Amino acid sequence: MTGAEVRKLNDEEITVELGNLRGKLLALKNKSVSEKIEDSTQFGKIRKDIARSRIEIEQTRLLTLKAARMMDTVGNKVARQEIAMIKAAAPSMALRVLDRAIQVHGAKGVSQDSFLAAAWAHQRTLRLADGPDEVHLDTIAKLELKNYASKR
Repeated sequence: MTGAEVRKLNDEEITVELGNLRGKLLALKNKSVSEKIEDSTQFGKIRKDIARSRIEIEQTRLLTLKAARMMDTVGNKVARQEIAMIKAAAPSMALRVLDRAIQVHGAKGVSQDSFLAAAWAHQRTLRLADGPDEVHLDTIAKLELKNYASKR
């Protein structure tokens, strides 16, 4: 798979799915925020959760684009570490964002009245689809240690 294909995958699947998810989550959070605005301490926490979610989504998107660019410019073998990073980072990020949204909605967040429970189950399954995080983390660590050893 080329970096262009990854970017296309990013645009068509990751960005669309996370964008749709983000849009739904933020809409739901905004609805919940407006319903809970009376409790200023909870409102502040929800705002921080929204900010954290946006930061994590952007970090993951940029890491995906970096991996895709490296695949195009230096090849998949050299980009192995970045590819492993995105395979570990993206599913974990999606679950954290969903967890925050579920927390805001309380019991409704895990009921069938909301898409959140199904989205969480779907993202959790995707997290296993490309191998467990431990495999990707091990790859990242091995390559990092190898890079460090070669620079000494």
